[in-house]
Amino acid sequence: MANVEIYTKMTCGYCMMAKRMLKSKNISYTEYPVGGDAAKREEMIKRSNGGRTVPQIFIDGQHIGGFDDMNALNKAGKLDPLLAA
Repeated sequence: MANVEIYTKMTCGYCMMAKRMLKSKNISYTEYPVGGDAAKREEMIKRSNGGRTVPQIFIDGQHIGGFDDMNALNKAGKLDPLLAA
């Protein structure tokens, strides 16, 4: 099973959709809330090469992008192989 990490904010609808998708696939993930945590937000921006919006999603250390990016991978049939690695 892949190591999935997701940077989120509590009130973010896209974050909720991303977590819902992962749960529907029975994928566990590590969540990093960045709301109010400047150090964690800076870590997210650095790891995502400047990504300032949430969610920022990583699978086995590879930056996937946000929910729209993960959803596009899912629709293209490319997400499940990444998650199964």
